[in-house]
Amino acid sequence: MSSIREAFAATDAALVPYITAGDPEPAATAAQVRALAAGGADVIELGLPFSEPIADGPTIQNAIQRALDAGMTPDRFFDLVTDLDVDVPLVCMTYYNLIYQYGEENGVEPFVKTAAEAGLAGLIVPDLPVEESDALRSACDAHGLDLVFIVAPTTRGERLERVLERVSGFVYVQARLGTTGARADVSEQTHDSLGRLAEADVPRAVGFGVAEGSHAREIVAAGAEGVVAGSVFVEVIAEKGTDAGDELEATARELKEGALAGVAPRPERT
Repeated sequence: MSSIREAFAATDAALVPYITAGDPEPAATAAQVRALAAGGADVIELGLPFSEPIADGPTIQNAIQRALDAGMTPDRFFDLVTDLDVDVPLVCMTYYNLIYQYGEENGVEPFVKTAAEAGLAGLIVPDLPVEESDALRSACDAHGLDLVFIVAPTTRGERLERVLERVSGFVYVQARLGTTGARADVSEQTHDSLGRLAEADVPRAVGFGVAEGSHAREIVAAGAEGVVAGSVFVEVIAEKGTDAGDELEATARELKEGALAGVAPRPERT
């Protein structure tokens, strides 16, 4: 069992926060990760900045730009991950172009090998179609990394079957169509998506719009094994800068407590 699956198995409801590595400066990221872990994070997504983040809304786009302006690169990202000392699995969320072009020759192997050596537990690549994922899936298998896929509300039929054949670690359930960003409520599409994934043999974590403990509670009560939250943490960093640690920890704790509060009414999975 991978470290990500172990993290989900060790809790009744997992919290998976996202931050952009290098925002507002590379030296700040380690303290941010420690704060999230102290607040109850079970798995942490670290965004590797890319200049064309098509799946992200304005909040995370701005964080990516701040990180790029501060000098974040793939090599600095891997150095940062190598130096982190937290007992929480780390997942890299980035775009396929960075993965494919990393190293002296094009191809996914150099990036995946370096990611594993740095201590990452998995990858999320939002712009990689499942139909074109064989090379990355094989490289991840060879180096012991999970490959997490995002399932949108429109992912159905054969395409959904292909995702479930290739996904590992957890399946990232997109709560609503569109880009990332904090929302005031939980989309009704969430319940439908969880229903379509009822037979999945990996944990289901819902993201895109999770911003409050009540959101986390509702999502877990609907049957999810975890919640993913990004913009709510990135907004804290945008406001507090290098002094974001205490508020990041408090926000993580609120979401984790909300998620756990949703466990009791969770319907049994068939």
